[in-house]
Amino acid sequence: MLDDTLYDAFGQRQISTMYTQLNQYHVVLEVEPLFWQNPDGLKYIYARSANSNLPLVPLSAFTHYAPATTALAVNHQGQFPSVTISFNLVPGAALGDAVTAIEQATREIGLPTTIRGSFQGIAQAFQASLASQPLLITAALIAVYIVLGILYESYIHPVTILSTLPSAGVGALLALLCFKTELSLIAIIGIILLIGIVKKNAIMMIDFALEAERTEHKTPVEAIFQACLLRALVQSDGER
Repeated sequence: MLDDTLYDAFGQRQISTMYTQLNQYHVVLEVEPLFWQNPDGLKYIYARSANSNLPLVPLSAFTHYAPATTALAVNHQGQFPSVTISFNLVPGAALGDAVTAIEQATREIGLPTTIRGSFQGIAQAFQASLASQPLLITAALIAVYIVLGILYESYIHPVTILSTLPSAGVGALLALLCFKTELSLIAIIGIILLIGIVKKNAIMMIDFALEAERTEHKTPVEAIFQACLLRALVQSDGER
């Protein structure tokens, strides 16, 4: 009732449309400009009760209002009022650590249920990338398994090749930890290149082992062992 009364007075509510032979005109309800030029005009605003037989009630009978300073505009995020708090990273600090610290501080403050916090900008993109990264990695592994399965016409050989990826990833992360290097975009690109090199080595060893089984009639264990030795020798000769 109070919202409708104030909207009728100051919200320019459209209440009717007048039609003529050449045009149409919208009828807008509002108080005279004399009453909305300053807050004193609220003294002359009356509200109608649910019982239409009762007289009109002035707003001052059940409300209190006073002048105060406030913002000229209210920022919104979607349909809700919002306040933006910006932060910068100190030299050497990671964005992931900052996001974790802010989330922990938000939980410790104990915000009411009517207030909800969310990240925007680069922090939001960082969270979105972390949320979708496991799904993308899983989809990539499935795609690689399907391609290798079609190439070798086997269900086991792709698993053998992909089994080298966890050790390569763990080794790359340990190297980053040892040299105190952040997991930046360049580091991620390096890990992807390392995974590609490991997969190439595994594919070459599997190809050699299969050829040794067919031509030299060796057992799978002997064939893959010889393939590993030859690949290690080739790499050492290449380094020399």
